[in-house]
Amino acid sequence: MTMDLTQLEILTELEPVAEQYLNRHLSMAKDWNPHEYVPWTQGHNFAAMGGKDWAPEQSQLSEVAKVAMITNLLTEDNLPSYHREIAQNFSEAGAWRTWVDRWTAEENRHGIVMRDYLVVTRGVDPVALEEARMIHMTNGAQSPDGWGGFLEGVAYVTFQELATRVSHRNTGKACNDPVAERMLQRIAADENLHMVFYRSLCGAALDLTPDQAMPAITKIVTNFLMPGAGMPNFRRNSVVMAKHGIYDLRQHLEEVIQPVLKQWDVFDRSDFGPRGEQARDTLGQFVAKLDNDVVRFEEQRDRALARDAARGLSHQL
Repeated sequence: MTMDLTQLEILTELEPVAEQYLNRHLSMAKDWNPHEYVPWTQGHNFAAMGGKDWAPEQSQLSEVAKVAMITNLLTEDNLPSYHREIAQNFSEAGAWRTWVDRWTAEENRHGIVMRDYLVVTRGVDPVALEEARMIHMTNGAQSPDGWGGFLEGVAYVTFQELATRVSHRNTGKACNDPVAERMLQRIAADENLHMVFYRSLCGAALDLTPDQAMPAITKIVTNFLMPGAGMPNFRRNSVVMAKHGIYDLRQHLEEVIQPVLKQWDVFDRSDFGPRGEQARDTLGQFVAKLDNDVVRFEEQRDRALARDAARGLSHQL
């Protein structure tokens, strides 16, 4: 029986892969400036500076777009927690350290530009937004008990980055504002590059130690939580976003889970022992169940939307 590798052994073996994909990322990542994506001429002072404070009628965003923008921004705001989690599970030297710091710097731009946009355009209540930020960052990142270690961490961020890309992209469309859509397309492009790095590392870990990596992947997929879990009103906001196509169950299955598993050739590879085979079987059963759940969710959603339309609530929550 092959002995499990320690986390240090895995990190040591995969460091050349991390360096390879770090260099790839640096060659492909586009530097950009948050201030270039904000319509500054729309801004004016709030009451503390002699102007007027926010009022709901000032926002040009739909209620769905507001919910999605707030949820996505608060998710980005919790960056210190994500940095801490990743730094604890990656090495503090070499390519690993360089990647974690670079990723953190790139992610920080997302929160900067989204907040500037919302404050300048008065898209949402800035006081309520700040109160929610304080609560969410104080709570920190939420994850189920028993999660931890490099393999589970790198599996999680692979799916999470792709899920975030989908959410940002669809939020941009929902805003009905070319400025917001351009900004969120830029953010989504970053998230995709981050996903490619993590997907490549997790795939290399699957090749290196398949019977350790496969249970970690299965654990993450079958217990997946979006990174915003724990923020105020997260459950309600998630339902709204799913109901209106920002991020729903079909997107989670067809645009996040299935493409990544296909990239790793999970269901066709032949290098698993009994533990890996069992984890893959469990994952296959879960994906099949999720496929059925998608149909039921969409039937329920269609009925709910029809009821809303009949009551004249198609654009409300």
